[in-house]
Amino acid sequence: MLLTVSKRLEFSASRRLRVSYWSDAENLRAFGPETNARYGSGRNYVAYFVFTGPVDPTTGMLINISEIKERAGKIVRARFDHKFLNEDNSSFRDAPPTAENIARQLYVDLAPLFSDVEAKLCACHLTESPECSATHYASGVREVNYWFEFSAARRTMSPRLSADENARLFGSATLTHGHNYRARLTFRSERFDGKDPLVHYDAIDACLRALCAELDHRYLNEEVIGLKDRPITTESLAGYIYERVKTTLPLHRVRLHERDDFFAEAWEGNTVFLGLQEPFHAAHRLQAATLSDAENSKLYGKCNNPRGHGHAYLTEATVAGEYDARSGTLYDFVALKNAMAESLEPWRDRHLDLETEDFRDAPSTGENIVRALWPKIDNRIAQRLVRLHLWETPNNRFTLRRM
Repeated sequence: MLLTVSKRLEFSASRRLRVSYWSDAENLRAFGPETNARYGSGRNYVAYFVFTGPVDPTTGMLINISEIKERAGKIVRARFDHKFLNEDNSSFRDAPPTAENIARQLYVDLAPLFSDVEAKLCACHLTESPECSATHYASGVREVNYWFEFSAARRTMSPRLSADENARLFGSATLTHGHNYRARLTFRSERFDGKDPLVHYDAIDACLRALCAELDHRYLNEEVIGLKDRPITTESLAGYIYERVKTTLPLHRVRLHERDDFFAEAWEGNTVFLGLQEPFHAAHRLQAATLSDAENSKLYGKCNNPRGHGHAYLTEATVAGEYDARSGTLYDFVALKNAMAESLEPWRDRHLDLETEDFRDAPSTGENIVRALWPKIDNRIAQRLVRLHLWETPNNRFTLRRM
């Protein structure tokens, strides 16, 4: 199992995407119209710093999130926030400040600052806009994500099933209904090139335009030729988008949201994942039994408030398994939702330390909460859980993965 802790920080900056010795046409193909913004174009960036390592059994923490905020914040403020990156940050004098290059530089600048702790920075993720984000991993692998949206109607069903089978499996979803879909295309490379973007603007722009022309405002069961003989499910549709893009671009994976809280992912080799979110509200107090009151106060700060405090927690479970090509399903949506709800029910609107048994002997840190929740869900879905996210706040995320 791999546990990670992620801290979110924001900054604002401007930049110009341009390589000085390329022609105007080359820059336009690589970066799009923004390359003509002579004095730069601005973004409100969101950076996520992801750490992994052992959890201290006394404190219940992999790393003190306040320490991430303090150390990373100094670098972000000094080198990135409210800067014209091309001129105010020497790292971008020769390398264009694309999302993937900024994510890499954040990693390079921050990793040495945590050499004195057991937890290690394993990735930096940067959201540049709702349509574009990038990740740089400690291994040197980089990814860039492009999002697009489309609205479409469908009947959830499979032409490979009988009418009775479709009715039993999909219920009222077999009636015509619609979704505002949001899809993410992820491209991945193990080679770092400081100049060339991982995917050129002209290529991704043409790709997204073609997908929208094919899917947007269509009745998927009848108006999209490529879907005529396929199951019309979220899993199947994600796979179809993957197949379509893979023919022209080196796509790594697709995530397709039919709702904000429900998605399917399609990877190479007909590998499919299904994800669902479930919120819950609870109170807690961070307090280590073996530490003194003064030590607890210093370690946990305001989270050690004797009367406790609370969060609107959000969980996200991702499951894997054998994809059924006949029905177009990976796992029963209702069964997954019920498994999550049942697992969380004993914690809902409770004080985790005082009203549950899970944190009698361990601090109710995000790390310990996600570790306690894992077996509750996993045992209800036949050990098919592969990833579990827990957001304590929009800024603090804890993730457990099956390796």
